[in-house]
Amino acid sequence: MMEYLSYLLPLFHPDVLWAIALGTLGGIVIGALPGLTATMGVALLIPLTFGMAPVMGINMLIGIYIGGIYGGCISAILLRTPGTPASAATVLDGYPMAQKGEAGKALGMATIASAVGTLFASIVLATLAPQLATVALKFGAPEYFALSLFGLTIIASLSGDLLKGAISGCLGVLISCVGADPISGVLRYTFGVSGFASGFSFTPALIGLFALSEVFTQLEHLGRSDGTVAKVSGRWPSGRDMRESANALVRGSIIGTIIGIIPGTGSGTASWISYNEARRTSKKPHLFGTGYAPGVAATESANNAVCAGALIPLLALGIPGDVVTAVLMGGLMIQGLAPGPMLFQSRPDVIVGIFGGTFIATLFMFIFGMLLIPIASKILLVPRRILTMSIVVFCFIGSFAINLNPVDLYTMVGFGILGWGMQKYGFSQAALCIALILGPLAEANLRRGLLQTGDDVLAFVSGPITLLFLGLSIVSLALPFIQARRAKTSAA
Repeated sequence: MMEYLSYLLPLFHPDVLWAIALGTLGGIVIGALPGLTATMGVALLIPLTFGMAPVMGINMLIGIYIGGIYGGCISAILLRTPGTPASAATVLDGYPMAQKGEAGKALGMATIASAVGTLFASIVLATLAPQLATVALKFGAPEYFALSLFGLTIIASLSGDLLKGAISGCLGVLISCVGADPISGVLRYTFGVSGFASGFSFTPALIGLFALSEVFTQLEHLGRSDGTVAKVSGRWPSGRDMRESANALVRGSIIGTIIGIIPGTGSGTASWISYNEARRTSKKPHLFGTGYAPGVAATESANNAVCAGALIPLLALGIPGDVVTAVLMGGLMIQGLAPGPMLFQSRPDVIVGIFGGTFIATLFMFIFGMLLIPIASKILLVPRRILTMSIVVFCFIGSFAINLNPVDLYTMVGFGILGWGMQKYGFSQAALCIALILGPLAEANLRRGLLQTGDDVLAFVSGPITLLFLGLSIVSLALPFIQARRAKTSAA
């Protein structure tokens, strides 16, 4: 016990606290600005963590993640424009509250709900992740292949459009094949470019896919006005608001944590499910959508609970819970850390540091969130042109600084154009990103497992855990068709 407590001491070093505080504050600002997502913020700042100690660097990125998801509620409430997709459902009751002169109270409720949701999920993270990692230590190549396959089927089916999600996932797997064969070492699809021998560099690819692509999108909208910012007064919700929102807070925290644990889902899904459940179970469902505080509590507790929830499969299994944790995986890899059950054995100091850092980032998010409420509208007045140019400079410096390799710049620009095109035509960048991670994992474990069993497919799939995940994969693929058939039958 004393050993684990000693792992928490580095968190209280002033440099580490400053890094977490700055990351959280930066995340709030990034999340508040429409069009700039937490994913983009984490991808853009990963190179800055290169020279930091693992606990310091990873917790700064987690601060950006938590702050970014929370910050989306600011523009959702004041502008009726969600800063991030995770806050889209917050518009339904947050903006009507602002229209009634209760913008400060809506932001206060969103801040409290976000803190409650993240704290609940952080406790689950600290208790469940080690147990899950212990189970995962028993996984062999067949189990990891089946788990990877399950993750791939989920991202395809949860991308809104099953066909486009599947295409994005397949494209990600195809791109992940570039470079040396994981078993034989033979070069594949490099077209004679030596810089691609080890595949596309992950961090420049992420920066291009999520940061540079956003710049291209912002350039298309530079001339547009974001609308009128609502005035902010007040800060704290009333006792009646808190009593009426208590069930929504608890339910949203649980839903967000569960959704976060399921690989490939995300904050947006959690907030909509939580909002619908809060309205369905409320004694006053007719008040939802009219500026009702429990509506804000339900969505914000759920979307921020996903942050810590999504860290559970990432740390315990090496499978990202959502697209931001997929990008965070790049941050871990830069530090020379491979997320998964072995990380609990080899670097318990990092694991415990991440658990503690999540709580500290949540505390900073709550403090900054409540302090910034009176000046929240000022954040939205940052000149868009200056912001866009700053992001472009960060993209190029960040991509080049990691390996000092010009090929990484071509990779970043190429993935930026690809990400912009996917965003423009409704293809999921998240599906492609997670497929880039899970594709090599699935391939390597499939081939390794078949080598171990002498190419005996029946022996390969005979394990109970393997069969469980393969069964879940089939259910995951069939579910959208069943739901579409039910909807068609109900409509008829």
